[in-house]
Amino acid sequence: MLEHAITRRKGELEHYNAPLTMDPAELDAFWSDVLQAYAAKPLDVRRERAESPFASVTVERLTYLGYDETPIHGWFMVPELQGHAESAAGAAHPLPCIVTFPGYTDDRGYPERYASWLLQGYAVLAVDVRGQGGETGNYMPLRADAVKGWVSGNVLEPEGSYYHALTLDAIRAVDAAAAQPETDAARLAVVGASQGGGLALICGALNPSVTAVIADIPNMCHMDYGVLHSASSLTELAQHLKRYPDRLEAVLRTLAHYDMLNLATRIQSPVLLSACWKDSVCLPETIYAVYNRITADKMLLDYPFNGHEVSESQQRERILFLNQHFRQYPSK
Repeated sequence: MLEHAITRRKGELEHYNAPLTMDPAELDAFWSDVLQAYAAKPLDVRRERAESPFASVTVERLTYLGYDETPIHGWFMVPELQGHAESAAGAAHPLPCIVTFPGYTDDRGYPERYASWLLQGYAVLAVDVRGQGGETGNYMPLRADAVKGWVSGNVLEPEGSYYHALTLDAIRAVDAAAAQPETDAARLAVVGASQGGGLALICGALNPSVTAVIADIPNMCHMDYGVLHSASSLTELAQHLKRYPDRLEAVLRTLAHYDMLNLATRIQSPVLLSACWKDSVCLPETIYAVYNRITADKMLLDYPFNGHEVSESQQRERILFLNQHFRQYPSK
C-alpha cells in the first residue's frame, strides 16, 4: 500500500507519546485532598424560570456555588416530551443530561444554542466560566503578577490558581446537574470544545458521576508543549514567562496539576475526541498526547484540513456517540 503525507502524519500522531510532567502518586494525593475538602461544601442550587422561544422546553436560570463560593450561572433546560418529563418541578422519567462548558472568553450564550441536544430529549445544564464572557463573576483574589486575560491568575500557586478555581467550578457543575430531579444520573455526559473540551476531560477524570465525555479540540492537554507552541490562552502564560523567566519551573509545576496528560488514565467513561490538524490553538500533538494515554473506551476523529473549529460533521458525530452510549447504558 502506497503511503502519502496524510497517512504518515496520522502515524506520527498515533505514536506520539509525551512524558508525564508530574509524579502520579503526588498528583493523586493532591486531588484526593482537594476533592475530599470540597465534597461537603453545599452547592446551594437555585433555579428561576426564564423566558424561552421554545414552547416545548422548560428553561430556567440555575445558579450554584463554585470554588470560593463564587456563584456560577447557567441555563438548565428540560424538553417537555410527552410521556417523559412532567415539569420543572420533577420528572416522571428522568432524562439523560449533558453539562456543557464554553470556549475561552465565551459564555453559555442563549438557550437556542443547545437545540440539537434538546431535540434528542436530553436535559442540558449549560454553564458560564468565571470572569469570562458571561454573567458569572470571580471572587478569587489576584495575589500575584498576571498578564492580560485570566489563566495567569495566581499561577505560582497550584491550589490558589485560576486553573484550580476553573476546575472545581466545572466539577461542581456536574454535581449540580446530577442533583436535579429531572436528571438520570446514570446517563450524565460532559461536553465542550477548546477550553470547554479541556473542562469536559478533567471532569471525566475527577468526577465519578460522569458517564460519557465529548471533548472537541480540547485545551488543557500537554500544556508544557502548548505554552511553547500554541496560539491559545496559554500564550498568556508565555507572556508572563517572558516577563519573569525565572518562574518557568514554578509555572509548569502548577500547570501539571491540571494537565490532562497527567490525568488521562483516571478517566473511566467512554470518550469522544476530535483533533484538527491545521489548528494552531489546540495543536493535534497535544490532543494525541492525552488520547494515547487514555485507557477507557475511546475514539478520536481527525480533520486534517480543519483549523480551530467544530465542523457540522463532528456535530453529527457527537449526537451519534451519545445516542449510542445512552442506549447502551440505559437508566437504572
